[in-house]
Amino acid sequence: MSLRFHEIAEGRHRILNPITDAKLDLLGEVTRLRPGMRQLDLASGKGEMLCRWAAAHGVEGVGVDISHVFHAAALARAAELGVEDKVRFERAEAAHYAAGAKGADYDLVSCIGATWIGGGLTGTLDLMIPALAEGGTLLVGEPYWIDEPPPEAYEALGMEPGEFTSLGGILERFESCGVELVEMVLADGDSWDRYMASQWWSLTEHLAAEPADPEADEIQKFLDRARSSHLMYGRRYLGWGVFVLKRPKGRPPGR
Repeated sequence: MSLRFHEIAEGRHRILNPITDAKLDLLGEVTRLRPGMRQLDLASGKGEMLCRWAAAHGVEGVGVDISHVFHAAALARAAELGVEDKVRFERAEAAHYAAGAKGADYDLVSCIGATWIGGGLTGTLDLMIPALAEGGTLLVGEPYWIDEPPPEAYEALGMEPGEFTSLGGILERFESCGVELVEMVLADGDSWDRYMASQWWSLTEHLAAEPADPEADEIQKFLDRARSSHLMYGRRYLGWGVFVLKRPKGRPPGR
């Protein structure tokens, strides 16, 4: 799916996933952040998490995202919160950047809702773990199935069978990567609505303001599909959460 369509849809978002401001703050608390902690945030979007945690907890670090639109927004947010001396944003492909960060010993490595960078959850964890310091923390945002969806839901939501799994299946995937689940913060139906429904208005506004957009027909299809798939399947069957992980002491990086 076109990155540009997501940039338009999420134009009014600060947090580019179905988590609320309150739950982002809660995630910072349960992650036990401390001043001077170094974070690598892969596919960092508009940098809200890194900037907010730098301001509230004294975290330092690097955010990496491929979108020039989101990169510019992250720089502006760092300036707005006065944390330009604590955070840096790189416009780059996250998987490539992670490969170059092996052995960097970050206290916290995160990828929130973008495990496509590693071809799925386990592949993304394999990218993240080598950059993590001994005793460090991993944060992964990932969808999961609340209940087994009907076959037609996969096509409607643009997902392949087996791409995502249940909460129990996520736990098994974590264990296969040699990491331990120690905490989690889950979205709910209302936060899904706020994330998805506000995109419909942003897309509608764009189409009204830019009727000559050469991709207008495709944007309209994207809007129609996003709206129907959420109402018909996503809200009932699809959950989302951020999972806090540790690598057991002495375990070597990777599988």
